[in-house]
Amino acid sequence: MMNRTMVTYFLLKGTSDVPEEQFLIFLLVLLMYLIALGGNTTILLLVCLDSHLHTPMYFFLCNLSVLNISTPTIALNKIFVIFVTGNNVVSITNCIAQVYFYAWFSINELILLTAMSYDRYVAICNPLHYPSVMNIRVCAGLATFSTSFSLLQILPPVFLISQFSCCTSNIINHFLCDVVVLMNISCSDTSFVRLLIFIQGLLSTFSPLLLTFISYVLIIATILGIKTSTGRVKAFSTCSSHLTVVSLLYASLVCQYYTPSDMFKSTKLLSLLNAAVIPMLNPFIYSLKNNDVKTALLRKMKYFKGFF
Repeated sequence: MMNRTMVTYFLLKGTSDVPEEQFLIFLLVLLMYLIALGGNTTILLLVCLDSHLHTPMYFFLCNLSVLNISTPTIALNKIFVIFVTGNNVVSITNCIAQVYFYAWFSINELILLTAMSYDRYVAICNPLHYPSVMNIRVCAGLATFSTSFSLLQILPPVFLISQFSCCTSNIINHFLCDVVVLMNISCSDTSFVRLLIFIQGLLSTFSPLLLTFISYVLIIATILGIKTSTGRVKAFSTCSSHLTVVSLLYASLVCQYYTPSDMFKSTKLLSLLNAAVIPMLNPFIYSLKNNDVKTALLRKMKYFKGFF
């Protein structure tokens, strides 16, 4: 990405143009990041250490926790660097790398949530065959597909973007390098890449959403067919946490990338929602609504209390 003025770096403006707001936003973002890091690490440790949680559902939850640690780490690191050191310079190589990893983790999460919806579908709609259908080979295969597919899908558009010329400005009015922001400041013809991203968006965003929607239509139909109210409540509680996470994530992504730009002008706020708020909320959504997680946490707390 070179132009007549030999642009070799970008300047990130950060989270706010008002200096007085920088400190407050920094503390808020740091708090959200630490909560996300602590909460998702706790989920990982619980699932690894407690044999009662060695099930397909919690295997996928472990993978989701890894993504909920990786995504804010990639997206928010420059906020901390800018505030602590005052250095808002990011090289083109690092900028492209951030675009790639941020997109990779985001697509990976969408596909992983689709796999989790399929897991809930089998558990509720076909419980007798659940152990044989959701065996370890199938779970590992779904997780591997989620990682590899998202890894390869994002390569073509990011490679094309890395070849663009930046001749309008090297100042990015954001706290991270985002694919849309880079295309907006480029003087190259971005029509093909925009079309490619749109097509891939349909494949990587709306296809998982459609599959998730179909899964939950079948799940809700099965739940409504349960005769007792206790059975219906118990069945719905096993997938309510996942449905909450899916709704939050897709709502924020649609607002950020698939609505007219003048409808949601605060792209920084939407990016913070995706990069910080949702990873912070996920451990609480899964633990507060999940008796298995709460029971496992109490068991481990009693164990370590007795140990010391």
